[in-house]
Amino acid sequence: MTKTELISAVADKTESTKKNAEAAVNAIISTITDALASGEKVSIVGFGTFEVRDRKEKQVLNPQTKKMMTAPASKAPAFKAGQALKNAVNK
Repeated sequence: MTKTELISAVADKTESTKKNAEAAVNAIISTITDALASGEKVSIVGFGTFEVRDRKEKQVLNPQTKKMMTAPASKAPAFKAGQALKNAVNK
């Protein structure tokens, strides 16, 4: 499902316009992004948890030169599905 398809589905389920649904979807995405960028965890009960995880510095192989190089430490967004979402998917 693409973002456009998600907006259309939200508009249909809420019986609102696509413009209002797009504003709502964009607001949710922006709010989650801002919270993760500031180091917060976002927990939606029954759906899941968004959080930022630290990745350690590690040695990787450069495929062009075949030499080992160091990939710097970084932060990565992560999602852990809640039990209700897992149950819905496994029906």
